Amino acid sequence: MSDGKLSGRVALVTGAGKRIGRSIALALAREGASVAINYNRSASGAEETAAEIAGLGCRSAALQADVTRRSEVARLFAAVDAKFGRLDILVNNAGAFFAVPFEKLTDEEWDGILATNLKSQFLCSQAAIPLLKRQGLGRIINLASLGGLLAWPAYTHYCVSKAGSIMLTRCLARALAPGILVNSVAPGTIQFEGEAPDEDYIRRVPLHRTGTGDDIASAVLFLATAEFITGQVIVVDGGRALV
Repeated sequence: MSDGKLSGRVALVTGAGKRIGRSIALALAREGASVAINYNRSASGAEETAAEIAGLGCRSAALQADVTRRSEVARLFAAVDAKFGRLDILVNNAGAFFAVPFEKLTDEEWDGILATNLKSQFLCSQAAIPLLKRQGLGRIINLASLGGLLAWPAYTHYCVSKAGSIMLTRCLARALAPGILVNSVAPGTIQFEGEAPDEDYIRRVPLHRTGTGDDIASAVLFLATAEFITGQVIVVDGGRALV
């Protein structure tokens, strides 16, 4: 993979043991990047992803850390520095998604999803800054959501966390320029093999399908190589935001 667009670069993808995170990690590796695979509880998936990346001829390592905790984030970035010697791209992908009627939403559920979806991006971005600045032009790519732009009452806690991610992206883009570019990808409904199709989404969306992990990975890859884009949100939803 020495001739890929990301040859010689190192990426860290949080929550990369499964689903969208796994798709992103593999897409970056296919373009030649070495990839650190962060996971919290998905150890087997992370190890499988790292092994698949190694099979592509790229360096990889599965690194456990709860990215909602500052001490574990510090340990994670120290491990990336020790194993790879640099960091060029941080993809803040770790997240949670579940429905709760607003009137039944508990403090624990609110705090938990804000920690997973937003605090983790704050902590990891802050920890990444010294490593990214070494390389001259680093990139932070946050996974937001269509839910950060639209109001979904059964997912109020989730929508608030993802709206926060979008504003974090915009603030960091100004704060960290010009040495670090910061952008977001906001997926619509993304489904994986074996899941029942979301027929309502498919009917309503202009492209008449749900998204795939590769659709999101393509947007992340674009931002990982772009040089004159910062503070932006790429909505990858098949046109759902239009209807």
